[in-house]
Amino acid sequence: MMIFWTLTGALALAVSAAIGAALMRGRVGDAPPAAYDIGVYRDQLREVERDQARGVLTEAEAGRVRTEVSRRILAADAQLQRGGETGGQPPVAGRIVFALATLALVGGSLALYSRIGAPGYPDLPREARLAASDEARSARLSQAEAEARALPAPAQPEPAPEFAELMDKLRAAMQENPDDPRGLQLLARNEAMLGNTSAAIAAQSRLIEVSGPAARADDYAFLADLMVTAANGYVSAEAETTLRTALERDPGNQTARYYLGLYLAQVDRPDAAFRLWDGLLKDSPADAPWVPLIRDALPELASMAGVKYQLPPPGDTAGPSAADVKAAGAMSAADRMEMIRGMVAGLSDRLANEGGTAEEWAQLISAYGVLGETERAKAIWGEAQEVFATRPEDLETVRAGAIRAGVAQ
Repeated sequence: MMIFWTLTGALALAVSAAIGAALMRGRVGDAPPAAYDIGVYRDQLREVERDQARGVLTEAEAGRVRTEVSRRILAADAQLQRGGETGGQPPVAGRIVFALATLALVGGSLALYSRIGAPGYPDLPREARLAASDEARSARLSQAEAEARALPAPAQPEPAPEFAELMDKLRAAMQENPDDPRGLQLLARNEAMLGNTSAAIAAQSRLIEVSGPAARADDYAFLADLMVTAANGYVSAEAETTLRTALERDPGNQTARYYLGLYLAQVDRPDAAFRLWDGLLKDSPADAPWVPLIRDALPELASMAGVKYQLPPPGDTAGPSAADVKAAGAMSAADRMEMIRGMVAGLSDRLANEGGTAEEWAQLISAYGVLGETERAKAIWGEAQEVFATRPEDLETVRAGAIRAGVAQ
């Protein structure tokens, strides 16, 4: 720290000294400006003689130039004889300007560094930051450890007697038939609503186990939601695995994208968290519960990632709003399909013009596969392979969407 301030102070003083020397020296030292002008004019007369000798100027042209330069020499000599100007920078003014320049340079630099600098903070090259992130990932707490360190959950109000009675019956029924998927789903949701997060995690985990390969992305995303809630917002190693499994089944799953972005922020990867949440904000309806949270976090994540970013106005998202979804339910099948095609086309145009995340590319390819436009999905998959050629992890995410669309293996 002392070496840094010594070097910066020495540099500031050296620059100030150079500026001060120029200011104090002035233009021509102690000689008046007229004497300097006379020297210049005499050089011009010698140059005229050389130009005439080379044939550049005719005798008449050279005579006119000599006459004009001689007139200027006489005027300068007359000014020199009268005295008056002393030449150079006035000593007092030079000292004042020197003092102001030094104050502005040194003081301004310190003021600027105090605002945007980080005194005492060591260098963090990219390799070191990535290594620190990898270390944070490997040292991630397990779900049990995270829950053990979490603060106790606030007390929940007592449920209504009728609801409590129904929950007792549901729990008893599940003891008799512990592998009923519908019963497990109801048990997990209602235990979560009562604040019994551990019981909800157990029921949801059992539901995924019973469902096997048929378990949906939403099932895994809900389990991860419960796990993060039980750990007071900490995304454990098991929760990360659950989130990635959800995204393997559906790269567009918004709940999983939100929590995976939270995980990336917690393991010091603001660049990846920014990309994920920026795409999520564009895809989310304005009333999604995570929208206010990621809107608050995105500017800081962008700054940490070194990205120039302008937060879009509230409500300016690409995803359908709750009103859009409600209106779609009242449409005919043909109108609903037309609306879906319009939304897919809008996503395609945005990716072509502005780019987007790997999840968005996967979502687009998968959507064209669902719409039966296999050739279009194949063309976009080919383009995506060029876009993400240097980013293997993102390319695998896009590949998952291409596999769902039937255009990749």
